[in-house]
Amino acid sequence: MLSIVVLISGGGSNLRALLEATSDADFPARIVAVGSDTEAPGLEHAEHFGVPRFTVLPSAFTNRAEWGDELLAEIRQWSPDLVVCAGFMRILPPRVVAALSPNLINTHPALLPLFPGAHAIRDALAAGARETGVTVHIVDEGVDTGPTLVQRAVPVLAGDTEHVLQERIKTIERDLLVQTVLDIATDRIRLAAIHHTNRSATTP
Repeated sequence: MLSIVVLISGGGSNLRALLEATSDADFPARIVAVGSDTEAPGLEHAEHFGVPRFTVLPSAFTNRAEWGDELLAEIRQWSPDLVVCAGFMRILPPRVVAALSPNLINTHPALLPLFPGAHAIRDALAAGARETGVTVHIVDEGVDTGPTLVQRAVPVLAGDTEHVLQERIKTIERDLLVQTVLDIATDRIRLAAIHHTNRSATTP
């Protein structure tokens, strides 16, 4: 049984999808805790499903590294097999990434390497893209630069606003994240092998 800690910053729609999936006795993964860097409304989903939660506020620390160390300590209390950043909007410090990767994944609302960063949907619209999508990837020390696990395209339709396109992407994102976690739990996706292959390909 794959044990998971999920990190969120906002409403937690991806978290909710994972909680619903993992509440099925036949699903081979369980969420053991949910963490946040804010008093996120999405933490209510964890409470509803009876999952422990924790919050580590950056404002409580003198620097980003100290915040990261405390966040890592909270995560390690649960000894997870996998950490999922599901709408977690803060870049993790290098020590946290080094400690958790490659068992640290993120969802991003674009077809990476296109439109990385916090405003991917807005950037896709501004660029006049006819297609964008969702990427699930391993987190590395860059901004949305880690090895891609899976992608799914989403069309950009005439008249789309940022909100309308975001909602269409979210529907795909939830399903793709649940399927990716299932594939990791059943060894159809092997994070260590993908990470090793990517490092070998990028090493001079």
